[in-house]
Amino acid sequence: MTGTHARTHPYEALLRHFADLRDGTHGTATDRAGKERLFATAVELLDPAARQVLDEANRFLLLGSGLVEATGVRNDADGLSAQWTLSWPEQRATGLPALGLIAHYGRGFHHPHLRGVTVRDWPMNVFSAADASDQVPILRAIVVADLHNLVFQRDYRIVPATTRG
Repeated sequence: MTGTHARTHPYEALLRHFADLRDGTHGTATDRAGKERLFATAVELLDPAARQVLDEANRFLLLGSGLVEATGVRNDADGLSAQWTLSWPEQRATGLPALGLIAHYGRGFHHPHLRGVTVRDWPMNVFSAADASDQVPILRAIVVADLHNLVFQRDYRIVPATTRG
């Protein structure tokens, strides 16, 4: 797995993630400073994709009433982070948090992670075979997130492809 292919399957990306845990690396970096440089580069690379997703949500769901903002890389007591947000008048009026895509590399973390602001449940509106097929990327994301969390609760050795692959 090269890690540079634009269409890397989520399972391949997850195995790279577990290999990093096994090998003590992140990409080509072995120390915190190198991993922080890779994080900054990753944030630059993610910026267009994150903005695209939030712009799409703004146009389709918020009818263009939203505002997309990005923080760039920030360094604080918790580590490095970058956030892309989409806020809109109705959301701001309620005091709810904006939609967000967050890249973070915590102080005690081995490598960076992505997350949303509140993500846990996905809507399930499947009424046809085509609807079901459209859910495949979401289903993959759920499986990848769950397996990642199980590894976080124990370690990478629970995944045979990481230890025997």
